[in-house]
Amino acid sequence: MNAFALEAEGISKFFPGVKALDNVSLRVRPGTVHALMGENGAGKSTLMKCLIGIYRPDKGSIRVKGEPVEFTDTMDALRSGISMIHQELNLVPHMTVAENIWLGREPMKYGFVDHGQLTRQTQALLDKLNIRLTADRLVGDLSIAAQQMVEIAKAVSWNADIVIMDEPTSALTEGEVAHLFTIIRDLRAQGKAIIYISHKMDEIFAITDEISVFRDGTWVGSKNTTEFTRQSLITQMVGRELTQLFPKFNNTIGEEVLTVRNLTRQGVFHDVSFSVRRGEILGVAGLVGAGRSEVMESLFGMERFDSGEVLIDGAPVTIDSPSVAIEKGMALLTEDRKKSGLFLVLSVLENMSIVKMPEYIGKSGFVQHVKMAEDCMEQIRRSILKRRRWIKLLITSAGGISKKS
Repeated sequence: MNAFALEAEGISKFFPGVKALDNVSLRVRPGTVHALMGENGAGKSTLMKCLIGIYRPDKGSIRVKGEPVEFTDTMDALRSGISMIHQELNLVPHMTVAENIWLGREPMKYGFVDHGQLTRQTQALLDKLNIRLTADRLVGDLSIAAQQMVEIAKAVSWNADIVIMDEPTSALTEGEVAHLFTIIRDLRAQGKAIIYISHKMDEIFAITDEISVFRDGTWVGSKNTTEFTRQSLITQMVGRELTQLFPKFNNTIGEEVLTVRNLTRQGVFHDVSFSVRRGEILGVAGLVGAGRSEVMESLFGMERFDSGEVLIDGAPVTIDSPSVAIEKGMALLTEDRKKSGLFLVLSVLENMSIVKMPEYIGKSGFVQHVKMAEDCMEQIRRSILKRRRWIKLLITSAGGISKKS
């Protein structure tokens, strides 16, 4: 038996103007959970996409159980025993849970889909994983957390020997994370190799056996999880020693800038009140379905509320659309950035400029591209985005990069 379930040697991947991966290597043993750690843009998701056939490496080789493989598409990877839970949900909203899990491999009878068998095998899978969903629910009607559980069930349904999990807990509650860990431990006990990507240190030290660190598209090193401390792991990730993870800043709290009184939307949230002062960060906590996102969407004019009052700088305002909210100095980072936050076929530059586009329309009626580019570059210099990525299509950007945009 080969010592490694998966080996990637000398993998490099180039995009126009960007070296996303530079001579990266990874070895994963069967029956282990192997973490990939690194800052956003370190190359973790890009490497995984090379391992499942979404991208073809420009250099390097991949071996599964010691056998060389080349993937032209994701089906090649699945046939070789590699499945993946994507950071960005990869589901069809107008199809059922069962149809999403078995898409392209539905049980057939007399040349037609055997819906009875499809439902039965789906429900059996969900019950085995202790996922409390019904097979005939439309995926589009599910919460983001429930959709994440469908992704997990879909990956497990392939009975793959190597399962890649890219930020699988980003939308899960604490209880759902514990449930996922039970599934992972069961897969590990079956001899499966799990590749686990997360920024959450508690998860990494709780569930993984080995850790590989990536930085700026390069492989830094791999060790057993027990050989790392939090500090040493962070140092390898960022390339320097951080003496203070959360430095304290002297901050002056000013006057109230936003006041919300008795905000109500029937059947969604009731009698919500709070205020925020200048220089203050207000946390909004609650379980999935508690109404956090709905309150923010109503404040931003995406949804109407039935009663209540909103004041900005002490003056009552009526915000009936996102454009009005933007005029009032508000911004919203949406829960689902792909669906309602970004134009994926436009560049980072165009996405950054879209809200201020009227300012870049010259007297001739044409967009002043030079001015727009200069302003965006200045924003990028002041942010943590890499300048080399600024013209890259968001559709090819890693999840963390598109979030920053």
